[in-house]
Amino acid sequence: MYRIANSVMMVQVHLWPFLAGKMSARACKRFCFALHFCSHLRARSRLRKSRRLRVRPLILRPRPPISYIFQHNIQNFEKLTLAIGRTTDKMRLIKKSKNFTMNFGPQHPAAHGVLRLVLELDGEVVERADPHIGLLHRGTEKLIEYKTYIQALPYFDRLDYVSMMAQEHCYSLAVEKLLKCNVPTRAQYIRVLFSELTRILNHLLAITTHALDVGAMTPFLWGFEEREKLMEFYERVSGARMHAAYIRPGGVHEDLPLGLCQDIYEFITQFPARLDEIEELLTENRIWKQRLVDIGVVSLDQVHRWSFSGVMVRGSGLAWDLRKSEPYEVYNELDFTIPIGKNGDCYDRYLIRMEEMRQSVSIILQCLNALPPGEIKLDDHKITPPSRKKMKSSMESLIHHFKLYSEGTSVNSGETYTAIEAPKGEFGVFLVSNGTNKPYRCKIKAPGFAHLQGLNMMAKGHMIADVVTIIGTQDIVFGEVDR
Repeated sequence: MYRIANSVMMVQVHLWPFLAGKMSARACKRFCFALHFCSHLRARSRLRKSRRLRVRPLILRPRPPISYIFQHNIQNFEKLTLAIGRTTDKMRLIKKSKNFTMNFGPQHPAAHGVLRLVLELDGEVVERADPHIGLLHRGTEKLIEYKTYIQALPYFDRLDYVSMMAQEHCYSLAVEKLLKCNVPTRAQYIRVLFSELTRILNHLLAITTHALDVGAMTPFLWGFEEREKLMEFYERVSGARMHAAYIRPGGVHEDLPLGLCQDIYEFITQFPARLDEIEELLTENRIWKQRLVDIGVVSLDQVHRWSFSGVMVRGSGLAWDLRKSEPYEVYNELDFTIPIGKNGDCYDRYLIRMEEMRQSVSIILQCLNALPPGEIKLDDHKITPPSRKKMKSSMESLIHHFKLYSEGTSVNSGETYTAIEAPKGEFGVFLVSNGTNKPYRCKIKAPGFAHLQGLNMMAKGHMIADVVTIIGTQDIVFGEVDR
């Protein structure tokens, strides 16, 4: 504004002599201001046009050599990789901070009892699986110390309540070792016969409930129809469907009833066809294989480090079975094979359980054919009770019966560890006697306890849906785990 005012004054000075007689001084000032303002706008428009039309001169630079370009690109690539590395580190930190913890069970239908798993998840991938046990703890080992050797027997039925007679068998063998007595041959064959029926009973439940957890319901219904027939055999020899208390120190409680051997024979002749139906439904099923193949892989080194046994060992390729490696009863007289896997995954363990049921059918058939006549328990009434027939005619037999069930049997001082090949693995009993009628200490080795310890190792890196598959392949029952 000051510039315009000065310019107007200069124009007024120069034009005043020409305009003095034609207009007043005020009009002259206005005319000079308008004239200068128009010239100012015209000058600004010319300046803009000149700037718009200005062309920058073209400068030709020499092309850099190839080595320089390559070195320059390497430097840029290194900067880029460093930037990407920093970004991925930040992303890892972000992902790690997004891990969350979830409770699996103890009310989950696939928990196979009262299992509580604390799962640390990265999305749906398991980072850590922490089993929390003890919800079914009853103090079995301590309770046994307050019972006589015969009164302690029913506790073993209630450990693994799916394979009852197998655990009775182990405890009876341990007591017989301390007593240094030999069981009659007929009793040994009956024990082996029912131990293999128990193996079929267990594997049917393990496979069909495993299939049910994964999503196949039909094998569950078929398998339980066959289990009902096996439960009937239990009931006919002991009077109970589950807690039999049939295998006892010194032999078995009662001889086989008339017609039972024939019914067992008829069962084992038709049972392989039922196995074929289950295998036809599952073995080559695409969904079943997708859920089991390469899931829960266990190597031989991990088998040794985690003290696995049973199917968990044989699935990894090691033919370890106490019926063959350390035979007991009449197993050394029987002909059967030990199926083993190659990959150590859930699918191999499924195939092994199916084949073990076929081998059990073969063992049962051999026991029926070789079953000798004779006694079914020791003729020592300080160890085994007299028969009902003798008690009705002999006062001494009645007294022996009363003293045996009230006072029990005094066992020689000593200790022993006895193990058998139970359906779930190596079931062991460490029994310590101080010479009285009650065990000083009874330590139970349950295979499911060792298998459950390895759940974190088996489940890490798998999806949360695969945890159900891994629990099913371990065949966990919490009666023996918690005790």
